[in-house]
Amino acid sequence: MKNKTKVVALLPMKGNSERIPNKNLKIFSGKPLYHHILTELLQSKFIDEVIINTDSAKIAENVNCHFSNQNIRIVKRLPSICGDYVSMNKIIEQDINNSDGDIYIQTHSTNPNLRQETIDEALDFFMGCSKYDSVFSVNRLQSRFYNSDGKAMNHNPSNLLRTQDLDPIFEENSNFYVFTRESFHNAGNRRIGLNPYLFEIGKLESMDIDNLENFIIAEAVFNHIYT
Repeated sequence: MKNKTKVVALLPMKGNSERIPNKNLKIFSGKPLYHHILTELLQSKFIDEVIINTDSAKIAENVNCHFSNQNIRIVKRLPSICGDYVSMNKIIEQDINNSDGDIYIQTHSTNPNLRQETIDEALDFFMGCSKYDSVFSVNRLQSRFYNSDGKAMNHNPSNLLRTQDLDPIFEENSNFYVFTRESFHNAGNRRIGLNPYLFEIGKLESMDIDNLENFIIAEAVFNHIYT
């Protein structure tokens, strides 16, 4: 009998945040920000373990306090990959090298509106399709874009098509990345593989918090839709 595919979620969190101090622990709709996505990951019908890679003792303590007896493993971030300018792929590499997952899904604490149903849909798609080596979340954009010198990028200004008739452009929204150990290494230690599938999700669900303005808007959306 074939062993069950082990799915591991990666939720990296660092203590320092330049634009929003202590962002991961900042209260968002009544709870520390990271609680929202962690709860969704724990409710997934596919995810077997969540790895939290962190350099913060406060974050580790908060996790142990609020999520005891859960399938969570806290990994102390290596000193060599701490800081604000370290590639996320380096952090993922540490986690992969110290875990036994078959499939990995990496997300961020800054995606509080991302739902368990969407996470499971993406994992289910990936596990049922051998055509792609990875999946990452995107937003569909159909607007008129210009480069920095004012030249049209995706349309002809002399022929003003309706925006809904323009060829779409897809924006990586950093909500999740699904991949395997093999695809990660084959792509040169990158979470997006050599043959990825672009998984569309809505703009309200995929809001990413990078600054205080994002935080305020995402919290208002969350309170309106999910509470």
